[in-house]
Amino acid sequence: MKFIDEYQNSELARKLATRLAKRSTKPIRLMEFCGGHTHAIMRYGIRQLVPKTVEMRSGPGCPVCVTATADLDKAIAMAHLPGVIITTFGDIIKVPGSYSSLQQARAEGADIRVVYSAIDAVEIAKANPKKSVIFIGIGFETTAPTIAASIIKAQKEGIENFYALSLLRLTPPVMKTLLELGEVKLDGIICPGHVSVIIGSYPYEFIPKNYNVGCVISGFEPLDILLCIDKLVEQIETGQPRVEIAYRRGVKPQGNKKALELIHEVFKIDKANWRGIGVVAQSGLRIKQKYEHFDADSAFQLNLKPVKEPEGCRCGDILRGVATPPECKLFARVCAPEKPIGPCMVSSEGACAAYYEYGGVSYE
Repeated sequence: MKFIDEYQNSELARKLATRLAKRSTKPIRLMEFCGGHTHAIMRYGIRQLVPKTVEMRSGPGCPVCVTATADLDKAIAMAHLPGVIITTFGDIIKVPGSYSSLQQARAEGADIRVVYSAIDAVEIAKANPKKSVIFIGIGFETTAPTIAASIIKAQKEGIENFYALSLLRLTPPVMKTLLELGEVKLDGIICPGHVSVIIGSYPYEFIPKNYNVGCVISGFEPLDILLCIDKLVEQIETGQPRVEIAYRRGVKPQGNKKALELIHEVFKIDKANWRGIGVVAQSGLRIKQKYEHFDADSAFQLNLKPVKEPEGCRCGDILRGVATPPECKLFARVCAPEKPIGPCMVSSEGACAAYYEYGGVSYE
């Protein structure tokens, strides 16, 4: 299959790994931001292929994982409102809030439906005019254009019972926050491929300029990731950090103009609360006043209990790269995909789920 098979060539992978071993002479630490990259790295044994000089840490690139418990509590509370249909992506259904989950709310009788896009939610609203249909909008810049398009569609078609709860996050600001925190010294960042398809490479330029840290945008096949690591090692060895694209079949420096226009039409940039990190300025998207009548946050009044975090869960530390999943005492003992304690084990992009599935651990 074009653009797939050639990026899974084992002979080329071995050659790249050999070149990396010769090129990498000093210990370095890289962070893959994207949860999709974490799963690919674990699935294809990339950590075993790279030289021992290269340490890799996972970052906050899982939208379900970084959604704060307070925001989950809000979504769960909305599910219990009379006359409401909740629509959302599947991963978030099982994530525990402070006292419950959307899955539990559904078991208790709430109308909660899994959809594949926000447009599906608009169609549900159209088919149920006497109900309020709320779409729980989680994601990064990748998801934002489709949610924006759904709001525009609802506006054009006069669908007044459709609402979106925007829990969207922006990636460059949280990268800046992690670098400012300095908890984990990073020498290079594997930048997210899907996000970069939308925003391009220019938004990362501040990272090498201000923090002397290299950035390379990667695709999701094993050769994509190895090539990305190879480029980062070269930057670090030569002392020339910069932004590079190792995923040119998908990413242009300027990004996707149409997608960015959709985002800017519907959303304004605002602060956002990230799990394990806290409130990060300029890192979230809120619905603009022009489309405020679609904003679930404004439309529904809620009485929320105090936030309660899962005891012993280190998901926040893992998202910041401070810890790896096996360093959490709950991992693979109390917390497993069948009975997850935190979102890093629930989501298909979560680091704990990746380590559990591909890391050779067993449920005890």
